[in-house]
Amino acid sequence: MPTSASSPKLSASLEQGGTPIALSDVTASDSTLRRFLHGLPGVDAVGLEARAASLGTRSIKTTAKAYAIDLAISMVDLTTLEGADTPGKVRALGAKAVHPDPTDRTTPTTAAVCVYPDMVATAKEAVAGSGVKVASVATAFPAGRVALAVKLADVHEAVAAGADEIDMVIDRGAFLAGNYLKVYDEIVAVKDACGTSARLKVIFETGELSTYDNIRRASWLGMLAGADFIKTSTGKVAVNATPANTLLMLEAVRDFRAQTGVQVGVKPAGGIRTSKDAIKFLVLVNETAGPDWLDNHWFRFGASSLLNDLLMQRQKLATGRYSGPDYVTVD
Repeated sequence: MPTSASSPKLSASLEQGGTPIALSDVTASDSTLRRFLHGLPGVDAVGLEARAASLGTRSIKTTAKAYAIDLAISMVDLTTLEGADTPGKVRALGAKAVHPDPTDRTTPTTAAVCVYPDMVATAKEAVAGSGVKVASVATAFPAGRVALAVKLADVHEAVAAGADEIDMVIDRGAFLAGNYLKVYDEIVAVKDACGTSARLKVIFETGELSTYDNIRRASWLGMLAGADFIKTSTGKVAVNATPANTLLMLEAVRDFRAQTGVQVGVKPAGGIRTSKDAIKFLVLVNETAGPDWLDNHWFRFGASSLLNDLLMQRQKLATGRYSGPDYVTVD
């Protein structure tokens, strides 16, 4: 069975161009890490986008759609990341995560609620006993432009308050400048700060990485550093999760597991608002990484409004009609 990214199996060798390479050699210096990352196959942008578009046209039967909607609900990280967040809003969000549709207790819980570190304790109390995880953005989300000591303090605060998962942002400026080892070392330090109690999601902000080649490099960099999940975006920029960039990241985790035996999750975030969109992403998962990733331990949606549409479509399948505007809460 695949191991998590924190496994010592990461000490095993990788392979590039048919040549085995020890992980310790890959990450020994900026130059060796750059050589490895720039030695990854270049991305055929036209082919990538065409495949993503093609998979997005797949139709599924009604019974499969009902299953997909419930699966998508169970994969949602229900999120509020606003300056105006209050304890009351977070408690309400937690209650919705536990019982997304209070009129139908067969509705799955969401995977997690995602909040700022100062709201973790409130969220933890709101979802107590439910199995819903509490995720917290940290490392000076969303820009990440502070000293490492501040980033680690952010993480320690969230973990001490009970966070089950940490969503960190990489230093995109360092990455784009080619300072890969700096980014790698920061991920390793944050992973260490998570301890054994919190899984780590590493956010690339794909909309700022400019090229598909950079997204592939960032994916491998995050996985080499011990990410439990790789995540597209903060949801705070113009371009967030797309079928193409998510497909590329799914290819990366598939290939990484094939080489190392270590399974890493994927989280597209930002801009996924409808059930139709969510199902397209699930098709991408199944057809690219495979069914092992069709579980909320390995795939998540970072979203705030997606859940409402999933609930509306679920109710439509059950009753044959759409509900009125008051059927779901406005978060």
